[in-house]
Amino acid sequence: MIFPTPDDRLVDARGRLTFLWDVDITREEFEEHLRDPDPMVRGYWIGKLLRQAKPDDVPRFVRVPDLAADWAHFERFLGRSRDMWAWLLKVGWTGE
Repeated sequence: MIFPTPDDRLVDARGRLTFLWDVDITREEFEEHLRDPDPMVRGYWIGKLLRQAKPDDVPRFVRVPDLAADWAHFERFLGRSRDMWAWLLKVGWTGE
């Protein structure tokens, strides 16, 4: 990672992730969604992570090899960031 968000700035006083400005869930709840056994649920939240978090913060929550494996489940949720993430995974981005 080049420049991840410092831990004390990643969550607010209530434990909510600062990049998830549009939902009222804690970091723990978010991480549970990312581990959901349903690939469609997991895909929605991975897509939200990739759309709204800094790329340098993504590996804190999802392993980069898992992104390639789950691509079909979250690519539809990427919006305008889809091409960037497709390129990063194609060139072998490791998140380190």
